[in-house]
Amino acid sequence: MEFWEILTIAVGLSMDAFAVSVCKGLSVEKVKAKHLWIAGAYFGGFQALMPLIGYFLGTSFRSLIESVDHWIAFGLLVFIGGNMIWESRGRGEEPMDAFFSVKAMLPLAVATSIDALTVGITFAFLKVDIFTAVLTIGVTTFVLSAIGVKIGKGFGQRYKSKAEFAGGLVLILMGMKILLEHTGILG
Repeated sequence: MEFWEILTIAVGLSMDAFAVSVCKGLSVEKVKAKHLWIAGAYFGGFQALMPLIGYFLGTSFRSLIESVDHWIAFGLLVFIGGNMIWESRGRGEEPMDAFFSVKAMLPLAVATSIDALTVGITFAFLKVDIFTAVLTIGVTTFVLSAIGVKIGKGFGQRYKSKAEFAGGLVLILMGMKILLEHTGILG
């Protein structure tokens, strides 16, 4: 997998965290540098950790499902992307509060990185330098989460659903690309 593909996946994965960060930005009276760092560290850290865990889980089961790995990658990415698109339409939203404490941030960081765990599993079946992928996903999510907090304060709710939709669409397209490459339709 080439770097631009990993970066594309990283941007797609970070859209949940970006959307939550936008909401966090909406919830504070004044955005401080610590808000940017906290959001970036929690979301970026978990988005980096989860694919690493998924990768090691996936490598444990590789020999059992290698013949259908491209279908698994396709299915997982389409499922995750579809879920993000569904959520972008306002389904299942939870109100955000203004707190950036461990109690407030930890569940959000875990919830927004579950999809990264499943992407890590798909990485186990692809030719991916997992450490480059993990670093790229973590740094991308850190940056976009910090930006999301600023955008949330500056522009409000209107970008949240668009970011989730775009992230979901990117993941679906990447899943389709993987499937088409493995079936020989794409070179």
